[in-house]
Amino acid sequence: MTSSDSARQQCGALYIEHHRWLVGWLRYKLGCLHDAADLAQDTFVRVLSSRELQTEEPLQEPRAFLVTVAGRLVSNHFRRRSLEQAWLETLAALPQQQVPSPEVQTSLLQSLHEVDAMLDGLAPRVRQAFLLAQLEGCTYAQIAERLGISVRTVKRYMAEAYEQCIMLTL
Repeated sequence: MTSSDSARQQCGALYIEHHRWLVGWLRYKLGCLHDAADLAQDTFVRVLSSRELQTEEPLQEPRAFLVTVAGRLVSNHFRRRSLEQAWLETLAALPQQQVPSPEVQTSLLQSLHEVDAMLDGLAPRVRQAFLLAQLEGCTYAQIAERLGISVRTVKRYMAEAYEQCIMLTL
C-alpha cells in the first residue's frame, strides 16, 4: 500500500468518525449550517493533502488536528467576508454612473482576494514595509526610518513581497 493510499484511508476514517462533530463545531463558530458544511468539506480536502497523514502512524489527537485545519479556514472565511463587505460598501458609495458592470465587479473582487491572499502570506514586518511603499509611496529610506530597520533590510523585505506577488500570478 502506498503512502497516498494510507492517507486516503486515514482521511476516510477521520471523515466517518469526526465529520458530524466537525460540522457542529463549525456551525457553532459560523452560525450557519451551510457555511459549516462547506468548510467541513474544505477541511477534509486539506487534511487529505496534509503531511500529517503521509505516515503510517494514526493521528494522536484527531479532533485537535481538525480544529487546527478548520480554524485556519474559519479565519480565511471571516477575512474574505469582511473584504467582500468592504467592497460592497465601496460600490454602494459610488455614483450610479461609476459603478462597474457585474463582470468587472467580479473580476475586481477576485483581484482583491488575490491581493489579500498575497498580503496574508507575508510576515507582518514584510507586509508593513510593502504597504508603506505601495500605499503611502514611502521610499526605502523612509520605510527604514519608520520601522527602525536598515535600508538593506527594507530591500530584502521588498524582494520577499515582490516574490510573493510573482508566485501568486504563476
